[in-house]
Amino acid sequence: MPMGMVACMETRDTSISAIERRTRAPDETERVAAALAKRLAPGDVVALIGELGAGKTVFARGLARALGVRDPIHSPTFMLIHEHLGKWPFYHIDLYRVADAVEAESLNLEDYFDGGGVTIVEWADRAESLLPPRTIRVELNGGVQPNERFIRIVHPALRKSP
Repeated sequence: MPMGMVACMETRDTSISAIERRTRAPDETERVAAALAKRLAPGDVVALIGELGAGKTVFARGLARALGVRDPIHSPTFMLIHEHLGKWPFYHIDLYRVADAVEAESLNLEDYFDGGGVTIVEWADRAESLLPPRTIRVELNGGVQPNERFIRIVHPALRKSP
């Protein structure tokens, strides 16, 4: 099973797909993100949920590279939002320094969600109520080994690979 595949399943609600993977190195985490990128289109929003050091920025980098972004991808913690150009606009948002959805409202996130590109939001759980219903949720958790990650991707009506 490639990249420590844990499971690929359809939930009881057939409109929701869940995919789970285990990775053992940052490049494997990037490859999981790249596989997801093949299913993305302008207007998609990806919410990254996980503790500090869980691999959110590594996942974001894998998505960005797969979508043709050539800029270095770093956590935009101090700027909150970085805009990149690849196949489509790529909006990288980091809500680490945002306390809650009320504070996040001032960022006008909906402008990015509807901005004709792909939007990725690190620490998305801090403003979950502001995310559109179509949001792809990516949960990252550390494992026992230093670089081990458990990744769970959930989305209503996740597109099939082309």
